[in-house]
Amino acid sequence: MISSINVKFSIITPSFNQGQFLEQTINSVLSQTGDFDIEYFIMDGGSTDNSIDIIKKYARLYKDHLHIKFNWQSQKDKGQSDAINQGFKMSTGDFFASINSDDFYDPGIFSQIEKALKINPNKKWLTGYSHIVNENNQLIQLPITIYKIFWLKLYSYPSLQILNFVSQPSTFFKKELFNQHGPFNETLHLTMDYDFWLKIAKKNPPIILHQYISNFRIHSQSKGKNDYQKQFNEDYSTVKKYTHNQFILFCHRLHNQLITLIYRFIK
Repeated sequence: MISSINVKFSIITPSFNQGQFLEQTINSVLSQTGDFDIEYFIMDGGSTDNSIDIIKKYARLYKDHLHIKFNWQSQKDKGQSDAINQGFKMSTGDFFASINSDDFYDPGIFSQIEKALKINPNKKWLTGYSHIVNENNQLIQLPITIYKIFWLKLYSYPSLQILNFVSQPSTFFKKELFNQHGPFNETLHLTMDYDFWLKIAKKNPPIILHQYISNFRIHSQSKGKNDYQKQFNEDYSTVKKYTHNQFILFCHRLHNQLITLIYRFIK
């Protein structure tokens, strides 16, 4: 059954001093076209670079747009999770997503997401593939991308407990899931998204869209470049809240140790 109801997306971008990449992120959201509406929030943490000038430019351009509502604020927050939570609490869309200010969506992908959501009206969230790129938009770490796609194609809840193959910027979920299972855990700084996936996935298998949705950027200042060991430790502490199965926990720790060894050579 295909739903005839128009979809409204609420997209949140937490941002702080990412003017180098921010405009590409904004453009990747606002350039999406199709039979849907977009509600876009930029939650800036009080940037001191050129971010505010960039944001104000787009606020003027989209002030009276019929299908895109551009919203923003710039004030000190308690971190990425806090900024995302603030944005989602103000959101009125049917499906929520967040994309960081150094990542960006593939062109035209929202129309493909909307089509998949309408074909599967009873599904409550969707996820798909993500490229990994560097500062110059060049594809990097292709083996990691292939590895995540492999596991995504074999999706199961136990496998998600062993490794996090769900890409944050390539994931969309119904507002009701945020109302039921949110907000994002603000004590987690690296795995707040993984924590949320484990909550919502327990009783809600996702739509797997076998397409590239987003581009996740690794650069000199990004968490993915510098904090992967801390992230794996936080991963393990997070998954322990959702399972007491010792085999799954053993596999999770073993996987993290193996990937850490690999990352030392490719990061």
